[in-house]
Amino acid sequence: MAAALGGMGVLHLAKPEPFDQLIPPMLPGSARAWTYGSGVAELAVAGLLAVPATRRAGGAAATALFVGVWPGNMWMAWRLRRRPTVARAVAYARLPLQIPMIGSAVRIARGEG
Repeated sequence: MAAALGGMGVLHLAKPEPFDQLIPPMLPGSARAWTYGSGVAELAVAGLLAVPATRRAGGAAATALFVGVWPGNMWMAWRLRRRPTVARAVAYARLPLQIPMIGSAVRIARGEG
């Protein structure tokens, strides 16, 4: 999980354009600011998860992060609801995939993973 979050954090900072589209327009500020902020958050959570002494705190932070980005995935699914089947399938598949990620983060926070 630490490696995945670290990689995604780097991607958010290095190539923010695709992530900007996930930001619901009703959020205050620019999409780019939210993209960069989430990239920094992902890197910070990855760091917490990578260090044994802070792993449980990292699990709690990862839980909050995964729940926090879920509205962006819902926004993307809504935006793509009339697109070709493949684009819709990818957007819709992201929603239930968040559930096991959240569950895994909760287990880490509890010291079970």
